[in-house]
Amino acid sequence: MWSFGALCDEFCVSTRMFFKLEMDPSRETMLHFFDLARKGYPRLTRLRRRDDGALLLDEDSPDEAGPRRFIRLEPRALKFGTYAPPTANSVRQFAEKLLSAAPYHLSLSELDYDYMDVVFNFDLEYRGNHDELVAETLFPEHPLLRALGGDGQRIIDCQPFLGVALGPDCDKQVYLEMKGRTSTFELRSGEYESTPLSVQLTARRYWGFGQLPPLVDVHRDLLAIAEQYAADRIVPHVIKPLAAAIANRL
Repeated sequence: MWSFGALCDEFCVSTRMFFKLEMDPSRETMLHFFDLARKGYPRLTRLRRRDDGALLLDEDSPDEAGPRRFIRLEPRALKFGTYAPPTANSVRQFAEKLLSAAPYHLSLSELDYDYMDVVFNFDLEYRGNHDELVAETLFPEHPLLRALGGDGQRIIDCQPFLGVALGPDCDKQVYLEMKGRTSTFELRSGEYESTPLSVQLTARRYWGFGQLPPLVDVHRDLLAIAEQYAADRIVPHVIKPLAAAIANRL
């Protein structure tokens, strides 16, 4: 069993497969693809078209305990994920079902593949200044904070974004991003909503660097990379310090 969900208020693992050209599947092939997913996950019954034209299929009982899955089809991307996944294996099984069927049902070609992301999203609810929390918890002695902070100034933007390449070709990468949701109106009024501070860990693989294995194998590799980075680095150095700081400010 994964322990990531116990470290935050909401944990989600999602996959984003981006394409170079817009998909143009027929109505029949899209429905076949969604029906295939429903055979393995019967609660995937709510199909909606979003304002941006994307098709979203998600589970019809989001308030129930346990994992909640979704599939989203956009003109140039296939996205899917699981909120509150119990294990890495449950994430792998869902991904393998979709990625093994997508090339045939959605008429995809390896020439069209751009890159794949596997994203671990940790949401930490906090009623206060998210940017100040991140800055004072993770960068208390950083020269940039000393350069602008102090003398009564209030931090209004601190959303770090960092990426590293895992090899000389830069085809495999890992990113860490923090997204606060505090508005300047909340800062002026002193009245804060309880909103999530999101910490996102992304493992990414680009195509175009020689022959790559099937989509399922690429996803399995990215999931393993994200899991290792989350357990060994992101949780101890980012999630736990932020969670402790939130608890101390309540």
